[in-house]
Formats: sequence, C-alpha cells, structure tokens
Amino acid sequence: MPDTIIERCEAKGLRMTGQRRIIATVLQESDDHPDVEELYARASAQDPNISLATVYRTVKLFEEAGILEKLEFGDGRARYEDAERDHHDHLIDLTTGEVIEFVDPEIEALQEKIAEKLGYTLKGHRLELFGVKRKR
Repeated sequence: MPDTIIERCEAKGLRMTGQRRIIATVLQESDDHPDVEELYARASAQDPNISLATVYRTVKLFEEAGILEKLEFGDGRARYEDAERDHHDHLIDLTTGEVIEFVDPEIEALQEKIAEKLGYTLKGHRLELFGVKRKR
C-alpha cells in the first residue's frame, strides 16, 4: 500500500489536480482531526484560490475512495483522519473539544473476547469515549 495520501489517491486512479494535492498534503501533515472549515483555512493559506466548495468535494471524494475516514464526535462537525493511520481509539473532552488518541491493549483484548463469546470474529471497531477532566 502506498504511504502518502497522494500516492494512495493516484493508486486508486483519482485525478490529482494541484489543489487536490495541497488538500491531501494538509491532511497528511495534520496531527489532529480537522473539519472541512479547518482544512479550508490551512489549504487556502497555501493557495488562496482554493474554495470551500473544492475542499468539500475533495474530502467527499477521498472519503468515498477509502482514503479518509469521517469521524463524528457529537459536536455537529464531521472531522477527518487518514484511513490508513495505525489503529487507535478516541477520548473527547466535552469541555474543550480536545480529541485524545490512545491505544489500550486491555481494551483491545476485551473487545476480541466479547466478539468471540458472542460467536463473532472481530473485523474492526471504533471506540469513542466522552468525558470531562476531573478537578484535582
């Protein structure tokens, strides 16, 4: 599997215009979970001719091609991350909106155990925890 979002788009036969390349690069370099408005702000800083509509269309195209994964954390904003990132779960801070990525081997093992107990082979999952920081 190609390493970058651009390489995966090309491998799937998507036509990669200059603006799509900029959007793909912005996504590739994001270490957060940007929504379309954030992607637009970052991409238009590199090319002021990129429109919000172009970002929406590109994100939809990448999502339909399996390049991006759409995430919804209950705040009314669809956010995106690279579909090929290493598996992780999310903890969403309900006060600040911060999204914390984590991996916990015990949770992973428990999910496998539950699926097996119910007669299933687990093929994937998504875990999103919502919380507020405790006062110390």
